[in-house]
Amino acid sequence: MSKPNSAPNEIVDLVIIGAGPVGTSLAVLAVQRGFSTILVDARDPSAVPATDTRTFAIVRGSWRLLGATGVHPLLEGVTEPLNGLEAVDGGTHAFGAPGIIFGNDDLPADDDGQPLGQMVPSADLQVALDKVTGQITGTEGGLTWLKNTRFEALEDGAAATTVVLSDGSRIRTRLVAACDGVNSSVRSALGINTDDHDYGKSVFAANVKLERPHGGIARQLFMPEGPFATLPMPDNRANLAWYMKRGAAETLAQMPVEDIEAELNARFEHFAGPMKIDGPVISYPLKMRLAQKIIGPRVVLLGDAAHRINPLAGQGLNLGFKDLAALIDIMVEAREVGLDHGAAAATERYQQARRFDMTTVALFMDAIDRAFSNDNAILKPLRGLAMTAANKIGPLRRAMARQASADQAHLPSLMR
Repeated sequence: MSKPNSAPNEIVDLVIIGAGPVGTSLAVLAVQRGFSTILVDARDPSAVPATDTRTFAIVRGSWRLLGATGVHPLLEGVTEPLNGLEAVDGGTHAFGAPGIIFGNDDLPADDDGQPLGQMVPSADLQVALDKVTGQITGTEGGLTWLKNTRFEALEDGAAATTVVLSDGSRIRTRLVAACDGVNSSVRSALGINTDDHDYGKSVFAANVKLERPHGGIARQLFMPEGPFATLPMPDNRANLAWYMKRGAAETLAQMPVEDIEAELNARFEHFAGPMKIDGPVISYPLKMRLAQKIIGPRVVLLGDAAHRINPLAGQGLNLGFKDLAALIDIMVEAREVGLDHGAAAATERYQQARRFDMTTVALFMDAIDRAFSNDNAILKPLRGLAMTAANKIGPLRRAMARQASADQAHLPSLMR
């Protein structure tokens, strides 16, 4: 592809660095709203994608946002409705009975009959978003998609900032959206520090076939070393995530399949029923990373570039979708009143809209992990009381359901 914006004074509205689910969704939604957009994608189209067994819990508000991109029809047959969440406190000193903490009945009726959320395999979501992105690339007033191209540097300017790319391109833009992941090059170029926490754990992840019907319920068993979760998938399969001490998950992932199955069933058959591995397995370290600020001069950080949180409860990608939904609203509102959507006033609005929420969710997930990942005889009854209250007190349960499903009136317009 030829280098974009060769005219020295041409300024585009938005340059997006990173083409994961957040970056591609932002590109589609920005172009739909008439913003000239360039998507910078470091992926090599000729390379074989890495194995990814993750399944995302796309909650109701995020599913609405994805519907606006046009990917819903492309995901038919690979998603599974998420109908509820069940949490069980395992180990010794048990207190209280397991049960669904909240489900579809705890949410207000949806015009389209949508459940709490949809379980979507990561790889299928990326393929669908790439296809939608490709459909608007190169069309009149559409998207410029630069593949196998990396971000190199930023050069500040008054009316625009210049993005320098690995192919030698220099793009002047009113706004840069950094969607380039937990090790964000844009964040590093801005000199933004992060607050990091290494849990000393890793997650073993795999897809399994179940014998017991899952009913669309995501189930979590909290063990002293961390949770064991099964997330519903089509054909009575599940995506499981097992939190283990660092090194144990990596070792398990290297074992023969029959040995992995024997270990899983010996530990968790009482909870999930008999399981058989269905496809490749992976492991990854569990870490939290929060950017100390999420804006720079004409730059905003979104998704993992701004926040990598504990994947407990599956809120990570949903936070990223909240980021981009808030950004779209701010860009549109600035344009409607004749203001520069990349100026400091707009980027400060973005930070005010997203900083508190992302930090609160990250710290809450961290607190839940710390509170439940032990076998303390004093904490155990208190945890049981908290879970019983969440299950039995209707207003509390419904409030939790609305928060978890991103189904609230104050959220950005694309999620309502």
